[in-house]
Amino acid sequence: MTPREAGPLVAVLAKRGRFTVAEPLFERGGRRITLDGGRRPGASIGEMVLLGHGKRGPRVVRSLGRPDNARSVLEALMLDRGLYRAFPRRVEDEAAEAAARPPVDSPRKDLTDLATFTIDPVTARDYDDAISARREDGGRIRVWVHIADVSAFVRPGSAIEREAHRRATSVYVPGAVEPMLPQALSNEACSLVPGVERLAVTVEMELAGADVRGVAFHRSLIRSDARLTYEQVDRVYAGEDRAEEPWGEPLALAREAAAALRERRSQAGALSVDSREPVFEFDEGGDVVAVHAEQQTESHTTIEQLMVLANEQVAGYLADRKQPTLYRVHERPDPRSVKWLAEQLETLDVPTPPLPEHMSPQQAGDAVGEISALVVAHVNRTGRGRAGLTSLVLRSLKQAYYSPRNVGHAGLHSARYCHFTSPIRRYPDLVAHRALLSSLGLDDVAPRANDLDEAGEHSSAREREAMKIERDADDVCLAFLLERRLYEDGFDTSFDGEVVSLVGGGAFVRFGEEGFEGFLPVRMLRGDWWQLNEHNTMLVGERTGNTLKLGDAVEVQVRSVEAPRGRVDLVPAISTGDGEEGKTQGGPRRRRHQ
Repeated sequence: MTPREAGPLVAVLAKRGRFTVAEPLFERGGRRITLDGGRRPGASIGEMVLLGHGKRGPRVVRSLGRPDNARSVLEALMLDRGLYRAFPRRVEDEAAEAAARPPVDSPRKDLTDLATFTIDPVTARDYDDAISARREDGGRIRVWVHIADVSAFVRPGSAIEREAHRRATSVYVPGAVEPMLPQALSNEACSLVPGVERLAVTVEMELAGADVRGVAFHRSLIRSDARLTYEQVDRVYAGEDRAEEPWGEPLALAREAAAALRERRSQAGALSVDSREPVFEFDEGGDVVAVHAEQQTESHTTIEQLMVLANEQVAGYLADRKQPTLYRVHERPDPRSVKWLAEQLETLDVPTPPLPEHMSPQQAGDAVGEISALVVAHVNRTGRGRAGLTSLVLRSLKQAYYSPRNVGHAGLHSARYCHFTSPIRRYPDLVAHRALLSSLGLDDVAPRANDLDEAGEHSSAREREAMKIERDADDVCLAFLLERRLYEDGFDTSFDGEVVSLVGGGAFVRFGEEGFEGFLPVRMLRGDWWQLNEHNTMLVGERTGNTLKLGDAVEVQVRSVEAPRGRVDLVPAISTGDGEEGKTQGGPRRRRHQ
């Protein structure tokens, strides 16, 4: 994440005449770099290498494997983007020492008798949140949200603290993670693994439906009884698996509380977005062999609603006491952006609500919440437009960020909101923990107000960079999987696809059951001159008046795949009678590095 001019660079070694050169892997344009001191022993022609700066120019630091292996390319991508993939020795030593004996061991509320469980993805190793729940007299539900007490281990002025601040967030790519904290803390001492006593900060809430009737905060000692997965909980909800004790009844109560919270938030106009994340499977050799879309199911929303509520309670407590902290801010949308969104959707025959001629930011926020619900309903009804229409809604919003100034979270319709529930992987959550505990008199370390602007800006920037890396890594994995599919099924395979985005130069198309994505250039749409309409929602043929809209179904073939760059180029599917034309356009070409 360092600027390209000064940072690391991944390249592929190639022979050009008598010279060995390095060709940057993740750049386009054919740049070649002459190396200082030749090849490093162990790095062969055709291999990826990490370049550093020598006295006379770039030099090979180490070999990274071959560019036809997905896992190796992902590792190379992270290094190319400035991730270190290891912690300094001093940080590792401090983490190991802190894990063995936390620097802070203040009095704690013993909650180990509470039935407690975690719900996480199957692949998770850092469990930073756990849930307990109990039915109270009068039908109310008492919920405890337990969060790993990272602040007990990571102290200001320490090497761990400086490194956590620098990284600001964990970065997750398929099959790998660049953690914010060393493994001794992230996967071990701070992780709320079952059967082991762990230090936590607990938000205790008494709920009557969706109303919070009482809240308390504790530095606590807990012990998780079960490590549940989202898939397992969904099977329990569906009646396919049996809920075991002691976590069965607390899970049912957590589900009931979350349902009430979800209904309240929906009625308030919170943003509704249908999102699906790809989850990849690798073989032992590091090749991508399968992908499936992880949908937001009821098990996800159970955890999400309770975490959001805990975040709101902490933010509200700190705001009432004017305690310096970092808030998670999502400003209301610009009314002009919401009107533009409605106009875009109207060109696609998607229902939109009537909008006031002169909208306030509050009205704009309410309107986009209603529009998002209508878009989800339209997608569910037609079976089309999930990616493209959701993207239009998201682009109409302002980007969430971290700030010491609380202006609320428009997407959640929350007046006071912070990130508190993931301190293992997000630095702003650690800031919120310190603010809360110092305000409660449970710790003597409080965030300094004059440091928070910089911390918020830095954390926001690092979050955006991490999201870009994660998206690019997904694209790389999908491209490798597509190559595998084409080699198995044939280069002339046709795919049913859907237009998910448009630019003047063509259409981005999502295709195949796996959710591949590629670019269909307008120059490949023969027989007309295509122009993007003023709303950026369709390409229009100047001669015929034909259109290619967001959400339209298209049939495509793959023209080329550059798997290490995650790039796929498409052409319209060619009918049987056009076989010769299909040959001239070319089949997929696997990128070779010689």
